[in-house]
Amino acid sequence: MIEKQAIRTVPLKGLQVFEAVGRCGSVSAAALELNVSPGAISQQIRKIESFLGVTLLERNGRTVELNQWGRLYHHEISKGFEQFVLAEQILERARNENALVLSALSSVVNKWIGRRIFDWQALHPSAHVRIVGRDKEPRIGFDDIDFRISYGSDVLQHEHYTELFRDWVVPACSPALIKGKALSAARLLEYPLLHVEWERHFTPYPSWREFAAKTGVALEESSAGLSFTLSSSAIDAAVNKRGIVLAQMSMIADELEAQTLVIPIDIRIPLQESYFLAWDRAALQKPFGPAFREWLVSISRQQARISAPSSA
Repeated sequence: MIEKQAIRTVPLKGLQVFEAVGRCGSVSAAALELNVSPGAISQQIRKIESFLGVTLLERNGRTVELNQWGRLYHHEISKGFEQFVLAEQILERARNENALVLSALSSVVNKWIGRRIFDWQALHPSAHVRIVGRDKEPRIGFDDIDFRISYGSDVLQHEHYTELFRDWVVPACSPALIKGKALSAARLLEYPLLHVEWERHFTPYPSWREFAAKTGVALEESSAGLSFTLSSSAIDAAVNKRGIVLAQMSMIADELEAQTLVIPIDIRIPLQESYFLAWDRAALQKPFGPAFREWLVSISRQQARISAPSSA
């Protein structure tokens, strides 16, 4: 019987270091990614070169780059590391095979769907849903995402989607801030105003200037005040008596019920675009997948009626 000889290979730690150097383009960048010192990186590279009997890096002063042998070796071992990543993704997908993964913008998770999901749980106690707060649009079908709540034209990058609802904003503040006073639009604008300024790729969030124009009140020019890129952060600031915010109706239901926020004057402005639900077709083949989509659409129709003014 012929015994198999042990395969002699470079230690995995050294391969990890070399792969990082080639991908990052420098020793210092690789050291930062791996959270080790540049000296430790260089030591591992020298060990690999000694093991292989070839030089892999060209050192020009304080910079290094892959030479011919280094590029060849890096190209091949990169395939192995890509396979490691793929294996991890396959394992994660299998682990969550029966789970429904819903991705949504951070504020939507924190202030809307993250609160409503308990109603779904009550209806389907055996279902497993994982909610992922992410402002960057995922690649449905590739990022282990089954459903995505998107805003506006961002949904166009997905293949399957439907409109959910268009939200409206309304002035909201802590009752302690106004101390029970009835406010006119003009008086309201004299209080500290909290601003929401979404990232530039979104259509602009309704502004206090729009509110002033809608109510026929002059708004003084001022560079003072606080601006937030997240609607949820601005709402939290209002709860903490920091000012009045134009809050999305979908995101303040709990605060209104708990009376940590009140609506001093009910004048609403619509967002420029709607929220949409996108999904991976394979998600509808999972247990509870079709029912979950139907439920999301149903609660969105309810929200559309709640958010809009009665005259809309």
